[in-house]
Amino acid sequence: MTATGTSDMRYSRQRWLLTLCGLLLYLGDICTDTALAVRYFQETQYVWSGMTALFIITGLTVNQVFSYAWFLEKMQEDKEDDEKGQYLVLHAFGMGILVRYYHLLKDGNKEIQRQNSSEELNIQELIWKATDLSMLKLFETFLESAPQLLLQLYIHHSHHEWSILQYLALAFSFFNLAWSLVDYRWLLHKSLLREKKFSLGATLVYLLYKLFTITSLTLSYSLLLLLNVYCTVGLILIWVLGTIWAKLLDTDFCKSRVLEPLYRGVIGAILVFSFFNAKGQNTKREMFLYYLICTIINFSTPLIFFLSKPEFMEIKLFWAVSGLIYGGSFLGNVSLLLYYSFLSRQENNFDEVDGVKKETQSARRLKAFIQL
Repeated sequence: MTATGTSDMRYSRQRWLLTLCGLLLYLGDICTDTALAVRYFQETQYVWSGMTALFIITGLTVNQVFSYAWFLEKMQEDKEDDEKGQYLVLHAFGMGILVRYYHLLKDGNKEIQRQNSSEELNIQELIWKATDLSMLKLFETFLESAPQLLLQLYIHHSHHEWSILQYLALAFSFFNLAWSLVDYRWLLHKSLLREKKFSLGATLVYLLYKLFTITSLTLSYSLLLLLNVYCTVGLILIWVLGTIWAKLLDTDFCKSRVLEPLYRGVIGAILVFSFFNAKGQNTKREMFLYYLICTIINFSTPLIFFLSKPEFMEIKLFWAVSGLIYGGSFLGNVSLLLYYSFLSRQENNFDEVDGVKKETQSARRLKAFIQL
């Protein structure tokens, strides 16, 4: 790696602390959701308990499958398989993400010590470890955190009661989602893109675009489910169509073709809440159509609710939620236009990473997973 490349990709103490914050958010999200599932069960709310647990288990299971498969690919690259059995046991108990955090924090601390002692840097391997973890966190975010936000909002709307535990679960889900998006963008621009300096302003606008659009759409979904629980069929249909779209794009994210259908199912789940460029291609028309549909959903849902459930008009919460939907949709679309019109780089053009003679599986995955 060149001196310039090394300077641009330093792993700082601040970055190490942010990684630790990401771990704490992940643990807080899982623990509060698990506590909610137990509480619902104790209150004989078996449906809510089962659905809360289902989202936790789905996110954990999918992540363990991908994480272990990537560990196997890495072992094949390095021609080492001594720890295969150990990793299998850890992933079987749902510890894959924690194992990756452990290695990243440990190796990150070693890298910081090397920098302080002016030893030769070995940053690239560390960046790819962070990249794999970031992609797994995104999977977990849209398979567990975002669905939990929708479920808990629906439960609140239908029962009009909140507990401290529900507030904590919502807060951890929301901030875990926000952190995962920012962390992914940081690693994307540090790993593959032609961007030597990370733009804080562009990242802030990108985060606002994602959070506003996801929040407004999730609130709209919650009102539609409150209007008629069979609207769940519509969410399932969006997931199916998103999965089919990923299939038609012929995605090649996974080295194993057996896992590719699972990845396409994850793409479908992401598309329920946010647009996802599944193959790094020019998808301006698809993105425009997606957010046009989302805007129609957002602006029509409170109106439909107003006409169908006039008794809810006396509840202040309805007006607050409607204001968040309209305001979030407007600000999200404005942030989207601002980001892609003025702040986004040419994210489909990649440089070979300095110092890497053979493309690693992590690099190949990131290129396939390039634009959220």
